Amino acid sequence: MAMYDPKSLKAEEFINDAEIRETLAYAEANKNNVELIDAILEKARPVKQGNGCTCAGLTHREASVLLACEIPEKIERMYQIAEEIKLAFYGNRIVMFAPLYLSNYCVNGCLYCPYHLKNKHIARRKLTQDEVRAEVIALQDMGHKRLAIEAGEDPVHNPIEYILDCIHTIYGVHHKNGDIRRVNVNIAATTVENYRRLKEAGIGTYILFQETYHKESYLRLHPTGPKHDYDYHTEAMDRAMEGGIDDVGLGVLFGLELYKYEFAGLIMHAEHLEAVHGVGPHTISVPRVKRADDIDPDMFDNGIDDETFTKIAACIRLAVPYTGMIVSTRETEAVRAKLLRVGISQVSGASRTSVGGYTEEERPHDTEQFDVSDQRTLDEVVRWLMETGHIPSFCTACYRAGRTGDRFMSLCKSGQILNCCHPNALMTLAEYLVDYASDETRKIGWRMIEQELERIPKENVRRIAAENIEAIRSSNRRDFRF
Repeated sequence: MAMYDPKSLKAEEFINDAEIRETLAYAEANKNNVELIDAILEKARPVKQGNGCTCAGLTHREASVLLACEIPEKIERMYQIAEEIKLAFYGNRIVMFAPLYLSNYCVNGCLYCPYHLKNKHIARRKLTQDEVRAEVIALQDMGHKRLAIEAGEDPVHNPIEYILDCIHTIYGVHHKNGDIRRVNVNIAATTVENYRRLKEAGIGTYILFQETYHKESYLRLHPTGPKHDYDYHTEAMDRAMEGGIDDVGLGVLFGLELYKYEFAGLIMHAEHLEAVHGVGPHTISVPRVKRADDIDPDMFDNGIDDETFTKIAACIRLAVPYTGMIVSTRETEAVRAKLLRVGISQVSGASRTSVGGYTEEERPHDTEQFDVSDQRTLDEVVRWLMETGHIPSFCTACYRAGRTGDRFMSLCKSGQILNCCHPNALMTLAEYLVDYASDETRKIGWRMIEQELERIPKENVRRIAAENIEAIRSSNRRDFRF
């Protein structure tokens, strides 16, 4: 039997079934242990240190105890601490992005995804480079600066060369004042050499959802295709880091398996990356199974309600305090509002999950990967964020200044990232207001920028940021950054 070892490079040792089962039993036994719960919550709290804060984070066992806890006042305390942590390290900024679907050709047989090989009635499509360019222009015309590219796994239709060509095309589109400044990549597990090539192409974060950490369920849900190989898929992040990719993003598809098992596996994966590479996941995503062509979420009997989903997000924030947390347009406006309170730091806006969807006037449904619940425009999402006290940030400065991986984490952990991120967020928001915003959004935005400039602690940083924002407004200059 495999033994649990967070430093191992073998999937069954760093995501160890026996350790997860023992963890869940321990959590169940202690879910009403008020003394232990209070001690774990106290450990999770951010602690002021000099100009910044530090956070201890939680082990997968400690975090699992909190997730199992059903005491209302303790759950409310979890939510409060999760919000404190998010504000301590990320402030009131919310990073904006959009997915870009390149191709829905796929050779896998995943039971939860409409792109599966046996789905013969979905319209298969792959963007040409001219079509990629047109999609990028449509996204730039909305105001997006950061994309996450998505493609099915198909070595014939979507080889690594195609993905690299698309990245090159995306970075090469300069339309009016628009530029995509960061391309994150969500494609199938691949080789160290291919990860090296992605790094050389200038990608931001490499994202790969585990879908489920429960090996038996994983094999059943992925009956055919290369994704059937649980070990190869689960060990992908280690190969990506070996290939030089600093920033990787984790996620499970909640609803496929029992959520407490998935949660423990997710935190163990973060612990493993920290133990082996000295840096945890740059992002953690929290998607839930959604309806799509040929996919009925009711087939999966592990669905979770909104309250449980909120609790999961809060416990991730407590356990992995420095990670960016992402919620997509899979979720409704109401659910996204709840999750913003407990630690989410990135949201997508105006997403279309179909291949070629952004150039269509009406949202196409025939090639969608999942139903989009939040169908607001980017302008509406930006305005909503500001009205709820958040700064919509289109900033990509850390990635472009080389503040990635352990360099990003050291800045984040010391609290110094606020000296860069807060003014950068305001300057990119100013760009959005001048170039893309509606009149109503513009009014709210300039008022917010004026107020938030006053919160920048360093006088010289505040002065330079204000001067740059004035240059954005009056002289059509762009892309200032600290």
